[in-house]
Amino acid sequence: MKMPDDYVPIEDFLPEETVQKDTQAHFTATPYIWIEPDQIQAREWVYGRHLIRKFVSVTVAPGGVGKSSLTLTEALSMATGKPLLGQHIAKPLRVWLWNLEDPMEELTRRIQAACQRYGLTPQDIGNRLYIDSGREQELCTAIIGKNGATIQKPVTERLVQQIKEKQIDVLIVDPFVSSHAISENDNPAMDAVAKAWGKIADQTNSAISLVHHTRKQGSDSEVTAESSRGGKALTDAARDVRALNRMSQSEGEKAGVDNYRQYFRVYSDKANLSPPAEKSDWYKLESVELANGDSVGVVIPWLWPDAFDGITVAHLKAVQTAIDGRNLRENSQAYEWVGHTIANVLRMDSRDKSDCAKLKTIIKTWIENRALTVVQRKDAKGKERPVLEVGEWAN
Repeated sequence: MKMPDDYVPIEDFLPEETVQKDTQAHFTATPYIWIEPDQIQAREWVYGRHLIRKFVSVTVAPGGVGKSSLTLTEALSMATGKPLLGQHIAKPLRVWLWNLEDPMEELTRRIQAACQRYGLTPQDIGNRLYIDSGREQELCTAIIGKNGATIQKPVTERLVQQIKEKQIDVLIVDPFVSSHAISENDNPAMDAVAKAWGKIADQTNSAISLVHHTRKQGSDSEVTAESSRGGKALTDAARDVRALNRMSQSEGEKAGVDNYRQYFRVYSDKANLSPPAEKSDWYKLESVELANGDSVGVVIPWLWPDAFDGITVAHLKAVQTAIDGRNLRENSQAYEWVGHTIANVLRMDSRDKSDCAKLKTIIKTWIENRALTVVQRKDAKGKERPVLEVGEWAN
């Protein structure tokens, strides 16, 4: 095709360093080689189903929930090989925790408080734990240059060298925002940074854990992978993304705890599916007193109370006998609510918020199991009302 007389190649408008001089491409298509499934190397999970070798995993949480305390306790759990928080660990691991916000003395307080709470000794940790503070050693993997975002290869190469030299199994970077100097809203740049971390994980056969902040949102908003600050490139590139949510006031009433703000839940949200509160992994921040007088919050595992704890088939039979033929109301606001009668049988207090929440769960479950059934009955004024009757009698 003949070009116009005033045609100027696009290369003339680009900086000289961005123009590809070598037009020869050197890639080739690679044929697939069949491998029997039993010969394929299994995925190497190193901490529960969150951290895996050769991949990047991300933790998303708002400030003040307990993510730094959680990751620190997880680092101790992996270094000692002890399932302190109930997550599976195959063996003791070499862990490098790089906290880019807090001073080293604060990290030391938290580590020693956690060790005190869990009864850990220097022998339990050995030489497998590495701790660094961003106030003493900065980390910056990417910067904005004259041609846009640039990965700092000397930094990434040094990371690879250190991980290999120290035989690090897991590197935790907290928070991710302090590990680079690019705009989090620049999705292509974030994609480049995420891929750089992926290459580090691959080259070192290690698991990389990045702790990421959420964007500003309402206090009652559910935190998911979509809540992460900036572009989606980071969470899209991660092998697993877990979300942390502080216990809400209503959840606190349902669980029957005094200070609900001490509790938070964690769940994998890579598929953006939030499980019910009862199905999440729950943790509590417990205050530990150090010998120097400091009080430090330490993360401990916490189980959501089971509404059916201690309730047997005999209790169900007694409840069915107590409500049979009485037309007690399903509505918890009604004066003749069936929950009042069930509470008497189970020796609970239907006026207590915690017991009331448990009663509602018990009633709902028994309806789903057909031990109780909802039917319509006319009240004294002739109006149809839902009441509970015995469904399938307990044996």
